[in-house]
Amino acid sequence: MQNQLEKSKAFASLHQQADAFIIPNPWDVGSARLMQGMGFSALATTSSGFAYALAKTDGEPTLEQKLFHCQQLCDATDIPVSADFENGFADSPDGVATNVTKLMATGVAGCSIEDWSRDGRSLYDFDLAVDRVHAARSALDSVDMPIQLTARAENLLRGVNDLDDTIRRLQAFEAAGADVLYAPGLTSLEDLRSVTTELNKPFNVLGVMIPGATLADFHDAGALRVSLGGALTHATLKPLIDAGKEMRESGSFHWLSGMANGSEIAGLLKT
Repeated sequence: MQNQLEKSKAFASLHQQADAFIIPNPWDVGSARLMQGMGFSALATTSSGFAYALAKTDGEPTLEQKLFHCQQLCDATDIPVSADFENGFADSPDGVATNVTKLMATGVAGCSIEDWSRDGRSLYDFDLAVDRVHAARSALDSVDMPIQLTARAENLLRGVNDLDDTIRRLQAFEAAGADVLYAPGLTSLEDLRSVTTELNKPFNVLGVMIPGATLADFHDAGALRVSLGGALTHATLKPLIDAGKEMRESGSFHWLSGMANGSEIAGLLKT
């Protein structure tokens, strides 16, 4: 099993390679082990998927629950895990720094900080958003490991359709020390290219927001990393919901034909 330093170095190296890569988002230990078994090089947590696993909605899990979840995934896997750390579970830069320090102790190789307030349900003021990224950077720099900091500009995802503001925020986050930049609300390859041409750091794109695009398309538009958010969780829950409806409404079991093979699952979990 690789230790945190080895995982952090491997994760940093992924962001220096020429080819784009997919970083899938497991929601529990089992899904994380399956994705590792399928050969993915790194994983990222999903705030919504994890919340659903606790019978909560996105944004409801506590800091303590998030920290425990990250430690479980890091302990169970031999590849880097990056945490969707939402807003750092704090509004103030000092609070972000304190909580990022706690997060580092879970074994993560990376984390993301967004400029959206969980409690206030609004975007942080520009200067405060930049200060929060700088605080996260300072906390990460306190350890001798290349833990990757992803800074997220949430405005497009939150109904503020201002691409210029997205670019302005991402450029400021880059200057504040972010290793990776991320604007999850981009919905076209054209907009993706408009953003990435203004940046110098690796860019993460939420692939599910641009249906039909391939990994090669994302790479051509300037993205190095492609994440999926809660999409895999939703894709997994849909057959469960359909099976439940079929049994309740018709008493039939046609859904059995779509089951995964138990031996294949066991093999992937052991890989």
